[in-house]
Amino acid sequence: MIVPFSVSDFLNRAVQVYGDRVGVIDEPDQPALSLGELTYAEMGALARRQAAKLDELGLAVGDRVAVVSHNSARLLTSFFGVSGWGRVLVPVNFRLRPDEISYIVEHSGARVLLIDPELEASLKQVDAEFKFVLGNDDDLYAAPGVEPKAWEPDENATACINYTSGTTARPKGVQITHRNIWTNAVTFGLHAQAGDRDVYLHTLPMFHANGWGWPYLATGVGAQHIVLRKVDGAEILRRVRDHGVTVMCAAPAVAAAVLEAAQTWEGEIPGRDRVRIIMAGAPPPTKTVIRVQEELGWEFIQIYGLTETSPLLTFNRVRAEWDDLPAEEQASLLTRAGAPAIGVTLQISTDEAQQDSGAAGEVLARSNVVLEGYWNQPEETERALGDGWFHTGDGGVLGDDGYLTISDRKKDVIITGGENVSSIEVEDVLFSHPAVAEVAVIGVPSEKWGETIKALVVLAEGESATEAELIAWCKDKAAGYKAPTTVEFRDELARTATGKLQKFKLRAPYWEGYERQVN
Repeated sequence: MIVPFSVSDFLNRAVQVYGDRVGVIDEPDQPALSLGELTYAEMGALARRQAAKLDELGLAVGDRVAVVSHNSARLLTSFFGVSGWGRVLVPVNFRLRPDEISYIVEHSGARVLLIDPELEASLKQVDAEFKFVLGNDDDLYAAPGVEPKAWEPDENATACINYTSGTTARPKGVQITHRNIWTNAVTFGLHAQAGDRDVYLHTLPMFHANGWGWPYLATGVGAQHIVLRKVDGAEILRRVRDHGVTVMCAAPAVAAAVLEAAQTWEGEIPGRDRVRIIMAGAPPPTKTVIRVQEELGWEFIQIYGLTETSPLLTFNRVRAEWDDLPAEEQASLLTRAGAPAIGVTLQISTDEAQQDSGAAGEVLARSNVVLEGYWNQPEETERALGDGWFHTGDGGVLGDDGYLTISDRKKDVIITGGENVSSIEVEDVLFSHPAVAEVAVIGVPSEKWGETIKALVVLAEGESATEAELIAWCKDKAAGYKAPTTVEFRDELARTATGKLQKFKLRAPYWEGYERQVN
């Protein structure tokens, strides 16, 4: 028997088995009226009413619904209310500029645009056939009792399109299917040992690779969702204390914020010997792992993946054989990306150019979590998947024990504070400044953000510009987190005989003393 997978499977189970349980506690400080506490039965009813509203608007199966929002119960419900009845959810990074969001809405062909109340004024010019503000619930949900049209699940249908910065100046739309989502959520839940006693804190933005799949996973096992709108180290500790949080997902910068807040926290750190923090985005320093385990008393888990892989590819958790190792050695083992998750096959590809440069080979992956393709970008799809393997763009090494270590980034992406930034996009912005003749944008180590953005700039003859001026120029033309934090002026940028920049050589001096050229 083959029963097609659907994202609705997760919510259906929660409604049936845990209907009377409070499944979601919304952020109390929402700019719209907070939904407060929702039982899973109430969450299921809202999802059905949202699907029925899309019926009333005339949206067909496969039509796209874009949502630009901070974390909220309404956004969480949309993962089911949109995709669970055959439409396609497009979660958009709320930190992007209006013109960047306009591009995503237009490129995805979204007929409906839902926006956070805090963004209503700034996104006034972003348009769609139907545009509503989250919190105006008459626009979002049909009347109580109105049932949505049935949809016969197709596990290979696109459930969502997640836009990510990559090797092109414009973001690419990653098509994730119901099968991708199902495989990722179930596999992740198995490795993380998630269950109905868990309380999940949404420190991770839900738009980011669908919250790594935890909106589906936590719902399916009947865990409780604690919605956190904005990251703050002290507030995270308070939520852990007040709600009995047991698990969260975070970029290294979030862990750093919690560790900083812990320095002035009065009393015992909440969650000791209870919380497991699952980290990804960049390999954290060994000392961060030790501090999380010793100062917070939380279990540290490391994963590796990409938006294109739903995202879980590898999982790294302390295993029995490591229990008696010294803290330093154990932490060193945990900073590796991890062992392939169940159903994931990895291999390392090397070509002559990599061998000549001494760079690490590229990590390739095969799995049911790998994307269907890039939305309306067949050439990019062929480039990433054409040989039957997904090309991650990351350099790495597979150890004899099967564990992957990420050692370099082959593609022009910088991960700063958990956000992907295309260096090509930043270079394009800087090139538009009249004083800039040449530019190379690279990632350099940062204790706070993992990596931060540095621009190496050659000014045009007779022109002048300051570091502050160029940074302000970038912030005016792109999202603030994409702007360089430093600008270094050069007389020239070294190139190959064919005129190509070799960024690994430009990065090398800034990474001296580091084991790998990612942080």
